[in-house]
Amino acid sequence: MKFTNVVTIDRPQAEVFAYLADFENVPRWNYAISETRKLTGGPVGVGTRYRQARSIPTPSEEAFEVVEFEPDRRLAVDGDLAVFHGRVSYALESAGDATTLTNTMELQASGPLNLVAQLASRSVRAAVAANLGTLKELLERG
Repeated sequence: MKFTNVVTIDRPQAEVFAYLADFENVPRWNYAISETRKLTGGPVGVGTRYRQARSIPTPSEEAFEVVEFEPDRRLAVDGDLAVFHGRVSYALESAGDATTLTNTMELQASGPLNLVAQLASRSVRAAVAANLGTLKELLERG
């Protein structure tokens, strides 16, 4: 399953990127995540690893790694996300004083979960869009 959501956030591109690149912020804007912990030392970059606790759809622990990191422009992670394995990427573009954020999700499920994943794709996309809406509100509030 692959889908894209786009949101314009009324904040500078560098500020949006900095917030996204601090993955320990994820529980503030993603209702399904209760905690995200950085496992590696040093600044965030390609190879930085995380573990997070998911509460929805069922409690679970997940691991992911930063695989793309272009300051203020692009960020991507690969890992296990609920019942999926996949890549989550964020591309940022300046839109005057605002930032256009394009989020692309590439998720794979195996075996019988693949059929369930295809059936749930519309609701997963809507949930991701809602999370991006929360991110927008949070950043615009300052």
